[in-house]
Amino acid sequence: MPEKNRSGDNAISAKADNNGRIVVTKDADFLDSYLLFRKPAKLLLVKTCNIPNSYLLKMFQNNLPVFKSEFAQSNFVEMTRIEIITHK
Repeated sequence: MPEKNRSGDNAISAKADNNGRIVVTKDADFLDSYLLFRKPAKLLLVKTCNIPNSYLLKMFQNNLPVFKSEFAQSNFVEMTRIEIITHK
């Protein structure tokens, strides 16, 4: 991204959509955009509150096969500390 960490949500969504990527975020603004406009096309919303990065990384590593499976059937998935929620 040209603006790196200053890139706006629309630019991030467009980049992800143009490259067939999933936006992974804790930012509720992306949820609003997804629900209203289906932008980004694929969204993984992380709702873990404040946890150490090492724990968060472990959660991603442990759930990669689940994410792959869930995104094959849905465009919006949430990850909490205790569950993966797939929205259809």
